[in-house]
Amino acid sequence: MRAFYDEALPNVAGDGYLIGMDTYQANVTDQFDQQLFVKAADGVTAAQSSMALETALAAWPNADLQDQAAFKDSITSQIDMILSLIYGLLTLAVVIALIGIANTLALSVHERRRELGLLRAVGMTRPQVRSSIRWESVMIALFGTALGFFLALAGSWGIVKAISKNEVMSLSVPPLQMMVIVTLAAIAGVVAAVGPARRAAKLDILDAIASH
Repeated sequence: MRAFYDEALPNVAGDGYLIGMDTYQANVTDQFDQQLFVKAADGVTAAQSSMALETALAAWPNADLQDQAAFKDSITSQIDMILSLIYGLLTLAVVIALIGIANTLALSVHERRRELGLLRAVGMTRPQVRSSIRWESVMIALFGTALGFFLALAGSWGIVKAISKNEVMSLSVPPLQMMVIVTLAAIAGVVAAVGPARRAAKLDILDAIASH
């Protein structure tokens, strides 16, 4: 048996070390095979090799037979589970952010009653008032998204750099997901501004101008 060991891939043996069978048998109490990689001979189809391996594994019902596609799926499924958890936390953070934006805009409308009243007095219509509040909310949401994006990118880069010393890992930024998140952030900003925008548009002009 021969093996090629690349120092650039320190985790190729699972724990970072390659040892001979004699050393393994002399120092490891629980000796069993965790993974076996089999290459089919030339001329043997995938169906034939699968049938032969299933027959050979009949005595070990707890063994799991996987081809390359199934092996990749088993690895990516674990990553997908972590991503689902992260997306769940992201959704919770977005809900909290929406509540914060709505409260901020409501307070802003209350503190700018006189300003809004003067704008209405010089000809600003109610739809224009609602639109200005919505755009303000969208800007807040997009600024928060941009700040979070750059902070997350910097943090991810640092984590990958630290882990890549012992693991084979690279940083990848999915552009499609980023575009979806930015779009959803803009839509969320519009949703958060619905209440404050309606309140600002319904202000009585004279009462708002007279307020301090």
